[in-house]
Amino acid sequence: MYTQFFGNFILNKGVITPEQLIDAISYQKATHLKLGTLAIHYGYMTASEVESIHIMQTHVDKRFGELAIEQGYLTPEQVNELLTSQKPNYLLFGQILIDRKYITNAQFEELLAEYQAQFKIQDIDFIHATQDKYSDLITSFYNFPGTEEQKEKFVNYLNLFFSNLLRFIGEDFTPLHAAAFPEYPINFCVSQDITGSFSATTALDMNHATAIAFASRYADESFEEFDEYVSASIEDFLNLHNGLFTVNMSNDFDIELSLNPPEIKQERILTYPSMYFIPIIFPFGTMNLIFTIELT
Repeated sequence: MYTQFFGNFILNKGVITPEQLIDAISYQKATHLKLGTLAIHYGYMTASEVESIHIMQTHVDKRFGELAIEQGYLTPEQVNELLTSQKPNYLLFGQILIDRKYITNAQFEELLAEYQAQFKIQDIDFIHATQDKYSDLITSFYNFPGTEEQKEKFVNYLNLFFSNLLRFIGEDFTPLHAAAFPEYPINFCVSQDITGSFSATTALDMNHATAIAFASRYADESFEEFDEYVSASIEDFLNLHNGLFTVNMSNDFDIELSLNPPEIKQERILTYPSMYFIPIIFPFGTMNLIFTIELT
């Protein structure tokens, strides 16, 4: 997650353009090796064992290495070996920017040092980052108004959301800063309400071309046109994410929540109090995360 926010950081510095950022993260997608792929390469796990861990991740909010240890597929030492052999994403991202001649080595060194200092990130955090460290990073980037309890819910939701993008869609994205609007014109939007100890409205909005690409990645299929299968895949992703969020709220905070069925909304104006949206840039297009949380 540090790499994704590093892209946001240097974009806002004016060092690169949005087009250069998209180009760089496209190359990053093609060169990064996931932990499961490395485990197969080293002979520590079989393809079926890796797939079983991926399926487990749709039900629990845990990292690949953590689940692999719990299932007896990997030892803690093997996970550490794979993590340290995995080229740190921020270095890979910086090298791509340098190779594409968007920044110089000197600029990268200066930007990285400033990024780490501003957000209190140590080198070891890029490999062994905890959810608490990610929460601190998100809190630094998104200074939401409201009570401390409300801010905590925002941060927990975003922490899990970005983690699920990494797990199920890919690492080649950059979240931009949040904006607040009382009204928002949507394209193709999947929304879902969360009710219980507090209420929340969550939504994913994008154009049809972006929806096709997003759904293709999530379902691991090659959708060629916008249809009910694309809609169903995006509904399933939002429902899966929100389901994991409600489980986390119950397990970690003893907060009980329920989900309403996802809804499709198109070409209309959304109107909610205290509504925020965060543009998330992928090489294939921009998706907007829309949400509002109301404490009861």
